Amino acid sequence: MDIKRDKYLNDLINRMHNGMIKVVTGIRRCGKSYLLFNIFKNYLLEHGVTASHIITIELDQRKNKKYRDPDTILDYIESLIEDDEQYYIMLDEVQMLQEFEEVLNSLLHIRNADIYVTGSNSKFLSKDVITEFRGRGDEIHIYPLTFKEFIEAYDGDMYRGWAEYVVYGGLPLTVTMKTEEQKISYLTNLFKETYLKDIIERHHIEKKQQELEDLVNILASAIGSLTNPPKIEATFKSAIQSTISLNTIRQYIEHLEDAFIINKANRYNVKGRKYIGTPLKYYFEDVGLRNARLGFRQVEETHLMENIIYNELRSRGYTVDIGVVEKRGTDENGKEYKKQLEIDFVANLGSKRYYIQSAFSMPTEEKRIQEKASLVNVNDSFKKIIVVKDAVKEVGSYKAIVKLHKEVSVEIPFEVVAE
Repeated sequence: MDIKRDKYLNDLINRMHNGMIKVVTGIRRCGKSYLLFNIFKNYLLEHGVTASHIITIELDQRKNKKYRDPDTILDYIESLIEDDEQYYIMLDEVQMLQEFEEVLNSLLHIRNADIYVTGSNSKFLSKDVITEFRGRGDEIHIYPLTFKEFIEAYDGDMYRGWAEYVVYGGLPLTVTMKTEEQKISYLTNLFKETYLKDIIERHHIEKKQQELEDLVNILASAIGSLTNPPKIEATFKSAIQSTISLNTIRQYIEHLEDAFIINKANRYNVKGRKYIGTPLKYYFEDVGLRNARLGFRQVEETHLMENIIYNELRSRGYTVDIGVVEKRGTDENGKEYKKQLEIDFVANLGSKRYYIQSAFSMPTEEKRIQEKASLVNVNDSFKKIIVVKDAVKEVGSYKAIVKLHKEVSVEIPFEVVAE
């Protein structure tokens, strides 16, 4: 089955021959290798590049173990460059290569080589590549399938597809699986045997595995809720009777972020134009993995929809914060009051900004007023959006609520309360 990843293909095309190492990062099994070794390679072949000028090495394969040695791989690549035509070098899971920083720096000196690599943890990118290459590493972060990508490969209608997506997420292989048993087994084992094992082995915390697993469960149960390490520490003490330290919790959260399993959204005071320290929110890179971690027992569509919108915005290149807006007024007794209202997402990309509420449904006028309250208290010209799951009737006129703009539309069966 062919799954289109047009955005990421265009990202690669736009970076061709830019003199930098194109670094494709992302959670394991999100489609990095497929993007590079299938989609992009086919693009090159279709545009006249001969197969002999595309050098591909998958370093996570046993048969290529010898190429994890820096001198061996450099000698091999140099032996394949036989003329002055353009060559394309693609290395998969390059963090498995010994002294990979020096190897990649050496490859940069090959005049007629364009270099593409994949890696599966952000330490590889942020602490090694950026430092070593001083601006010569160009990241392309790939996410699991968005709903639009998922539905293009899904054999069924959009609403059945949404029901599948909200439970099993967007890891590409799940789309090809025919039964729920297959998907449940795949996601459950992948989380425990690949993602958690990677973290445990990388950070040598074999003796603390249960603490890490408990933390993952707490974070998975809290998506869409404000939290922070002290609150998590309190949960450990009250619910698990654990004496885990605050420092350890912070370290484990960082490990999960480094492995692209979770992402955090900070709180931003819209009127004060400043960030608020804590609490904040954590979202999972893939909702299927989050559900698998909890044994598919807590599939709350309201919170999962919020997580999916967050991922959609991030995949489109937006930075995403949780908005806080202050409302002042006078109550029925004439007493002045001040309270904080939350905006689910403040999405920024360059000069663009959108304020977005994830409402799931608005069955009553009271609910409509509640969802609009924070948005109508933002007095700027940026677009304000409410996203709901089901079709809704247009109700009244509300100057702050606008139709979903095409540049940021979330491609799931949602409609927007119109003006």
